[in-house]
Order: sequence, then C-alpha cells, then structure tokens
Amino acid sequence: MEPQSTITCPECGHQKTETMPSDACQFFYDCKGCGAVLRPSAGDCCVYCSFGTVPCPPIQDARATGETVVCCGG
Repeated sequence: MEPQSTITCPECGHQKTETMPSDACQFFYDCKGCGAVLRPSAGDCCVYCSFGTVPCPPIQDARATGETVVCCGG
C-alpha cells in the first residue's frame, strides 16, 4: 500500500505530494499553485484517482486482492 500520491493540477501543472486519507475519498483538492479547486473526473471516485500518481487506498486494496474495484462504498 502506497500512502502518498503526487497530484498534478490540470490547470497549471503544479505538483504536490500528499498523504491520502485511508478511510475516505477526497472529492475536492485546492491546488497549491494556482488555487484551482480540483474535483474527480467522470468515473473516478476521488482526486487521487483522477490527478494522482497513485490511486486511493481503497482502489489499491481492491486491485491487490483482485476484488471488484470500488471506492468508499461506491
């Protein structure tokens, strides 16, 4: 399990490595570069799955165990 993911802002390209919450989805993220509020892309459960280098912990767990990929009870 990788607890950190580097988010890249689609607006300005700013990158920041963050520690992901292990028990909840993060639906909003304020870019530290330009201030844009990032939201998940259609079909993704959180900003880490949309803009991060590593998907969120629930998705990582599902992929590791071969379970159906769902996030945060979705």
